[in-house]
Amino acid sequence: MDYISTRGQDGPLGYEEALLSGLARDGGLYLPVTYPAFTHDEIAAMAGMSYAEIAGRIMARFTDGEIDEAEMTAMAADAYAGFTDPEVAPLKPLSGDIHVLELFHGPTIAFKDYAMQFLSRAFDRALRSAGRQAVILGATSGDTGSAALEAFQGRDAVDIFILFPDGRVSPVQQRQMTSVDAPGAHAVAVGGDFDDCQAIVKSLFNDHAFRDKVNLSAVNSINWARLMPQIVYYFTAALALGAPDRSVAFSVPTGNFGNVFAGYVASRMGLPIERLIVASNRNDILTRFFEQGAMQRETVTPSLSPSMDIQVSSNFERLLFELLDRDGARVAKIMKDFAETGRFELPAAAMQAARGLFSAYRLDDEGTVAEIAASTGEGMTLDPHSAVGVSAARRAIADGTVAAGVPVVALACAHPAKFQDAVTKATGTEPPLPSHLADLMQRPEKMQTAAASPDAVREMVLTMRRPA
Repeated sequence: MDYISTRGQDGPLGYEEALLSGLARDGGLYLPVTYPAFTHDEIAAMAGMSYAEIAGRIMARFTDGEIDEAEMTAMAADAYAGFTDPEVAPLKPLSGDIHVLELFHGPTIAFKDYAMQFLSRAFDRALRSAGRQAVILGATSGDTGSAALEAFQGRDAVDIFILFPDGRVSPVQQRQMTSVDAPGAHAVAVGGDFDDCQAIVKSLFNDHAFRDKVNLSAVNSINWARLMPQIVYYFTAALALGAPDRSVAFSVPTGNFGNVFAGYVASRMGLPIERLIVASNRNDILTRFFEQGAMQRETVTPSLSPSMDIQVSSNFERLLFELLDRDGARVAKIMKDFAETGRFELPAAAMQAARGLFSAYRLDDEGTVAEIAASTGEGMTLDPHSAVGVSAARRAIADGTVAAGVPVVALACAHPAKFQDAVTKATGTEPPLPSHLADLMQRPEKMQTAAASPDAVREMVLTMRRPA
């Protein structure tokens, strides 16, 4: 399968080329030329298959023979072998028509493990085939960084540099990154917010001389291959609730828009998704967009759900590309204007299309604490990001956004122990870390610091990467 850029000036590339490139050379994001589609009967046939088998079947469709279904299934089985629940992504009932999809059974107890564990194996395969080494550069608001460093640590063909906003991730998130002590693994605290970290990454990818010199690649959700494994759990959750003969809605705590865009792709592939609910915290740029039809950047305000403290959602560009009939030139102009002015509006027809599938809600810190307390009273303790998603699910059912009888899957994106302060505030009890992380806060830290500038990070990468 070929991949093209959302800005129309790069591609087509094959799957492994797009994987290793990460960000398109015109500044856009790669998407498949077409989305592979499953028929009703093909989806029904997945019922009863293992998680790895479903992953192999779905993801192989995006590689067009570069990786066949059997090899893809084997890679997925290896990636998820160490997950602590045999179902990999178990679905648990909460109340009413709400079901919680637990995406925290991987090594770093966050949903990013589902993509990152697979991605490290995909990189290994591609780099071996190409006889190359690579530098991976990523930005994180917390979970991506820990999952990436865990998955890629010690891999001979990769040096990985993860930028995180200094003082704006949880103590557990930071220690998960800074306790990784392996050759080629670098956690870098940047003096700024997540948007600053993300801007540095994009700037260095657009420095083509530097990019080519170090074979720069990405594991953020700007990399299409990061999104691909996330499509899988939309299918497994929907199948568990009766798909394809029953429609399902999903409520997704949303920051960089990658997780919910995976749901959009699942719907394009034939999965009967009635509604995708975008759940935001006080940094509600996405909610305001779906309400008003305009994207307006504001200042990031720290919250109890720091992984959602974002004002520039990179993956939204992919949805923009689809809403504008895949007109790369229009997308490029809008993104240029947005970078300069912090605002853009979409035509009425595009907004009508967006609202046909997406709804959006926001929740402030007080509401987040209240939702954690409420869900705990129902027998399920949520982290603050998952609480935002569950609250949005409750409201979507209550106001009729989701039709009666349609189950809503709320994605639980992290274990509550990753955000102990918020959970303790809500419940009065500190959630314990899983046994494999019980000593995490006593592990020594290893990290670098950098100013919020592309020049500072560029010099760090050139100085610290291992020789080819």
